[in-house]
Amino acid sequence: MIYLDHAATSWPKLPEVLQAMTGFLERAGGNPGRSGHRLSIDAGRIVYETRELLAQLLGAPDPLRVVLTPNVTYALNIAMLGLLNPVTDRVVTTGIEHNSVMRPLRALEAQGLELVVVPCGPDGQLDMEAMQEALLPGARLVVASHASNVMGTLLPVGEIAELAHAVGALLLVDAAQTAGVIPIDAPALGIDLLAFTGHKGLLGPPGTGGLIIAPELDPSVIRPILSGGTGSRSEEERQPEMLPDRLEFGTGNGPGVAGLGAGVQHLLDYGVDAVRAHECALTQRMLDGLGKIPSVTMYGPLDVERRTATVSLRIEGHSVSEVGWRLDEDFGVLSRVGLHCAPAAHRTLGTFPEGTVRLAAGLSNTEADIDVAIGAIREIASA
Repeated sequence: MIYLDHAATSWPKLPEVLQAMTGFLERAGGNPGRSGHRLSIDAGRIVYETRELLAQLLGAPDPLRVVLTPNVTYALNIAMLGLLNPVTDRVVTTGIEHNSVMRPLRALEAQGLELVVVPCGPDGQLDMEAMQEALLPGARLVVASHASNVMGTLLPVGEIAELAHAVGALLLVDAAQTAGVIPIDAPALGIDLLAFTGHKGLLGPPGTGGLIIAPELDPSVIRPILSGGTGSRSEEERQPEMLPDRLEFGTGNGPGVAGLGAGVQHLLDYGVDAVRAHECALTQRMLDGLGKIPSVTMYGPLDVERRTATVSLRIEGHSVSEVGWRLDEDFGVLSRVGLHCAPAAHRTLGTFPEGTVRLAAGLSNTEADIDVAIGAIREIASA
């Protein structure tokens, strides 16, 4: 079996990730921050160490500004619903966003939010002139994916940040596809809010993610979208003001956070630059091989430096569902087909409503895996 669905979730999970999760339950297991006994203290230490590791990896100067969430969708909702006033605010986003961005924004739009969607080209590249025109003074927020989950296109978030800040807007970046596989220094890029997931490039388990809040951003401008127990300021019946408690609610996923910490530690030891080099080499091999098959159309930039390892394609005369089924059943190659929860991106590509076949390599893949996938696509295309 060849797993090429890392854009959905990384697999297999590292042994140290699994060991950290079971170790948390076996040796810590207490509720972090809720009790004064040794198990609770050990659990709290593991959670805080994971915040420190994430801060180190993603450039956050203060671990307490790393808000842990169940996933990136939750983190994006905390930022958008907490920041925005739908009656008065104007938001700018792009034409390749995932539904984790578009659905909350469309819901706010129905309440009166002014929403501007800046178009992208057929390869997913953002129209920067249109972005500058959209960013009229008074824009409250720009929301942009760091990379498309459909065609892998990287967006110039540093340039977007400059444009946003010039008109007083904040930048929220969805780093679901890039955290752990592309070097990210949030302060250097000018990112005000960075949302990430733990189960993809960060190599952690599902049920983990977070939101990093820049030190310049006053957390009081983000309204908590929920309220509840934190283990702190228990004498008060209002949500605490300090981070991360202001935006974290209830008992967290302790085993998941422990596993995430192990995944991030592996990345720090291995080096995100090394991950990036590995994935670029695999992507180049994939693009070169698929490019020699006449009936295959690929989407996204052909320059591997401008994309992630995610490659979307279609085969003339074959439905994407047929191709995905045959890749799995006949060749043991696991892909993902359809719209990938990103209809906006597929409308941009012109592949809506059927979608594409997505092959997404990761750290665990080899050149031999890529060669098998190319051979499988060649055989399906020739049928």
